[in-house]
Amino acid sequence: MKANLRIGICQMMVVDDKESNLRKAREMIREASRQGCNLVVLPEMFNCPYESTAFPSYAEPIPNGETSLLLSKTAREENIYLVGGSIPEIDSGGRIFNSCPVFGPNGQFLGRHRKVHLFDVDLESGLSFRESDTLKAGNNLTIIPTPAATLGILICYDIRFPELTRLLSLSGVHVLVVPAAFNTTTGPAHWEILLRTRAIDNQVFVVGAAPATNPVASYHAWGHSMVVDPWGSVLASTGSTETVLWADLDLSRIEQVRKALPLLRHRRTDLYTLKRR
Repeated sequence: MKANLRIGICQMMVVDDKESNLRKAREMIREASRQGCNLVVLPEMFNCPYESTAFPSYAEPIPNGETSLLLSKTAREENIYLVGGSIPEIDSGGRIFNSCPVFGPNGQFLGRHRKVHLFDVDLESGLSFRESDTLKAGNNLTIIPTPAATLGILICYDIRFPELTRLLSLSGVHVLVVPAAFNTTTGPAHWEILLRTRAIDNQVFVVGAAPATNPVASYHAWGHSMVVDPWGSVLASTGSTETVLWADLDLSRIEQVRKALPLLRHRRTDLYTLKRR
């Protein structure tokens, strides 16, 4: 494991046009690469409006669809690891998932995460959303080994489930990468708290990559992308507007924190266990 990793987050504004979104993503990935980032992350549903009715018409196969091919090419051209936020993925059986494809510096497809927990909520603010109207849930942990660090991939609502992040941590993950689109109700209340709590609980880095707020969209994303270290300290954060955010991760910090506060070793596995099925 290398000592340091520069990670870039492309907090882009998503619009109701796939080609515009892909063009913007490519530009921001290149900007992150120019800033020296060797791992770049896009937000949830970066090529598509976050609307259940839009997911079927924007859906593509992974890794051979238009968006995946663009991400593969860009990762190869920029010689970076690229976590492709998420897109609506359609499989050979016509099922649609909220999926995050990951590509390596040679453009190789390294894996995908299909969102495990679907966002079906009725919030007091009046926001009601049903991902399950059009999406199916994934059924796997997603761990991506790289020479720099081992990545654990989550998508948005997944971060609310501590069992999932603990399993990833116990599986050797160094960085939890969370493409997400928290809204302007849940974002101010829970976004930073959740990212910092999962970092503290598991003593890993957590990277939250969000879209910028689009005031004319039907769903208002909160933005506020953030990078948190294993002590729960915020290394980098931003507001709601479009930007490229980056931070340097000193991966030796994980060992330092776990040595000082060995909570993973202090678990009482004689009283409780967490098993992966």
